[in-house]
Amino acid sequence: MDRDTRAETVAVVGMGAVGTALAGALAAAGHDVVACGRRPLDRIEVTDGTGADAVTSTYPVRWVATPDDVGAAALTVLATKIHDTPAVADWLAALTAHGGHVVAAQNGVDHVERIGPLVTAEVVPALVYTNVERTGLGAVRTRRTDRDLVVPDTASAEPAVALLEGTRLAVERSADFRTAAWRKMLTNVSANPITALTGRRVEVLTEQPVAELAMRVLREAVAVGRAEGAHLDDADAREVLAWLQALAPGSTTSMLQDREAGRPLEHDGLTATVVRLGDRHGIDVAANRSLLALLSAVSP
Repeated sequence: MDRDTRAETVAVVGMGAVGTALAGALAAAGHDVVACGRRPLDRIEVTDGTGADAVTSTYPVRWVATPDDVGAAALTVLATKIHDTPAVADWLAALTAHGGHVVAAQNGVDHVERIGPLVTAEVVPALVYTNVERTGLGAVRTRRTDRDLVVPDTASAEPAVALLEGTRLAVERSADFRTAAWRKMLTNVSANPITALTGRRVEVLTEQPVAELAMRVLREAVAVGRAEGAHLDDADAREVLAWLQALAPGSTTSMLQDREAGRPLEHDGLTATVVRLGDRHGIDVAANRSLLALLSAVSP
């Protein structure tokens, strides 16, 4: 293990791209990782980087098929898409029957409100910045950024945060998590819809007409975030777009991967949230509303 952290049993619900990447990091740190889901897995494969510099590592996991087969876990990682959360309520109830912590590695800005009623555990939101691409069942490719996870800097989250910090992940603590969540929301409501609708990876955001559209989307989301209590301004919109444009070539988004695979898109928890809250606060969100209409039309 990278740090002096006692090995724990960690259950991962949602073994998609993000869930598999986090499972790999936790297994590499010596934890007993339980993969929860329908498809059998006894090992996972994580490739860091691309080309000649890529390094592939394989880690063992324990697979359980139903909530009846799993006991309580010290830590549960929830890595499903927002709209799939209700479908795993039985898993969450079983895993948190005796308390513990749930790391909600999901998009959105309402992790605690959305997941809290489903568990008897402390919900710790985690904003995922690592760019992860699923390459097969139990296999992912990661493109590391300047940070991997952003988590709340609170005493109640400490046990889960300490466990995550004992891995190879770069974990950043935020004292103003509301603002941090909205900053992450900015990346999601711009890059996700535009890549999914164009069928192209993040390089599309460097093209001038697309960049101008992304900036309109971002400025609307900044206004909504400020109305919701986040400390954001126009500089945040510019910085987020610049960060997205500087991502490694070939970086993808979760929504583009879902569209390519014919899966439902996560627009209701992202773009629709900006539109709904914008309407509540009387903010013009025309660009986000247009993207939402198109996403609704193409989502299975």
